[in-house]
Amino acid sequence: MSLLELRGLCSNVHPEDSEEGIAILKGVDLEVNLGEIHVLMGANGSGKSSLAHLLMGHPNHRITGGTMLLDGEDLSEMEPDERARAGLFLAFQYPHAIQGLPVGTFLKAAVEARRGEELSFRVFKRELDDVMGRLGISKEFLGRSLNDGFSGGEKKRNEILQMHLLQPRLAMLDETDSGLDVDALRLVFKDIREIASPDNAFLVITHYDRVLDYINPTHVHIMRDGRIVKSGGADLSKRIDEHGFETVLAEEGVDE
Repeated sequence: MSLLELRGLCSNVHPEDSEEGIAILKGVDLEVNLGEIHVLMGANGSGKSSLAHLLMGHPNHRITGGTMLLDGEDLSEMEPDERARAGLFLAFQYPHAIQGLPVGTFLKAAVEARRGEELSFRVFKRELDDVMGRLGISKEFLGRSLNDGFSGGEKKRNEILQMHLLQPRLAMLDETDSGLDVDALRLVFKDIREIASPDNAFLVITHYDRVLDYINPTHVHIMRDGRIVKSGGADLSKRIDEHGFETVLAEEGVDE
């Protein structure tokens, strides 16, 4: 059984206070298994981020056709918090800031919700100190308000810290490279490589081929107009890196 299985997945996005939907996904087929790293590429507006938001349960994104299963369970029947507890995680392109909510308090609540049990402060602090030490994150970080005044790199490291603690089965990274300089990008993807294991999987969403310099994907997909139109392995990523995905699609005879 696949960890994530999408078959003919279609969706609409509904702007705030509107019941009129705009078609976004138009038949996405995708299988993700444990131990795999999938990179989903494509131009802005191709549906990459919308796919992640639909899978995570964003209220403005609604399934209109097809199926989306996590461990054989229908995701469309789950609330967002249920999806998170089942092991789905989304690292946002632009994480929200919550003034007055300390990072440490947020992390403890998130871990307890994921594991379905209350943790003593001593037990959680021991685990947290270990992870932060391995990531090289200062303890002063915990007292700051969640993402409030954070640099782009700090926001991404905060989400990497969450992934270490929550141990998701499927982590979706929505344009994690956005807004990062080369040094921050290298550091973030080093952390991601350390988290990757046979017990989890990644779906990395990007429109920049530079991500392929820092991660070794098992699968690469090109998305266009709400569909995955080309899939391959590391060789496809090298071709994209050298020529760009539009040139690769033209060579493969994929029509506009």
